[in-house]
Amino acid sequence: MADAGQYSQLSRRQAMQVAGGVLAAGSAVASGSHALAAESTLDTKIPPEDYKATAKNVKQSVMAWCFGDLPKEKLIAACANMGMVAMEGIDKQYYPLMKQHGLGVAITSSHGFKDGPFDPANRESCKQKLIDGIDTAAEWDCPNVIAFTGMRTPGISDAQGEKNCIELWKDVCQYAEQKNVNVALEHLNSRDDSHPMKGHPGYFGDDVDHCVDMIRKVDSPRMKLLFDIYHVQIMNGDVIRRFRQYKDYVAHVHTAGNPGRCEIDENQELNYSAIIRAIVDCGYEGFVAQEFIPTWEDKLGALRHAVRLCDV
Repeated sequence: MADAGQYSQLSRRQAMQVAGGVLAAGSAVASGSHALAAESTLDTKIPPEDYKATAKNVKQSVMAWCFGDLPKEKLIAACANMGMVAMEGIDKQYYPLMKQHGLGVAITSSHGFKDGPFDPANRESCKQKLIDGIDTAAEWDCPNVIAFTGMRTPGISDAQGEKNCIELWKDVCQYAEQKNVNVALEHLNSRDDSHPMKGHPGYFGDDVDHCVDMIRKVDSPRMKLLFDIYHVQIMNGDVIRRFRQYKDYVAHVHTAGNPGRCEIDENQELNYSAIIRAIVDCGYEGFVAQEFIPTWEDKLGALRHAVRLCDV
């Protein structure tokens, strides 16, 4: 082996040649590894059609709108076959069929994310739709109804908009307490403007820390947080520590890969194996819902992949 003195005598050209050889060798190894991974990507990543999750530690759901081009009957049967225990984001006309397949309802819908209580003009409509969602949840033994702040409205300050939201949620939570249903506020990112369902520019509740602060101000055991891992990563980051920090407020969890709201595989930046293990270690007992927009040709295969990854 050459000593430090010998290396110091290398010319600049010789040093560059040595470095270039090392880089070339490394590149060849990396390229070979990448090619190997590419050759076996879907064969190794997608579980077989008869794969079934154990649901031992994680109760999994799916947001049906992400798979909107699949017939609902096919999606329902597939979710049951792969070991999921619930669904959401699907019209309640399908609830009886879900029940036949052993699937529950993880969360019911309400007023949507655009026209929320930030603007007082939406108050009565939001209240009625939240109450309707609570009634549906109670009827179908569902633990949650989803809630949103809505978009900022010109002429309404953030302080006033927050007050409007909190006043409505306090009102609605009195009813939610009677029905034993959680009002789960979803934090959404306002950063991604590439697609109407990948980000929501103008959404008021785009800071998860602020969302928890508003939940605390409502001061109801039924006012909770919908912790969407994808949105938290984009707006706040530090996902595992934030979940641990807010675990007592979390009633529901959504997944998706970032960037792009894609599959939760190794081609995006979130380490879902570690995140889901941390969530389980926190003692979380709610649903973990797959809410990614599939990009693989085999969409149900992509869902099976995600279900297997989260079946820790």
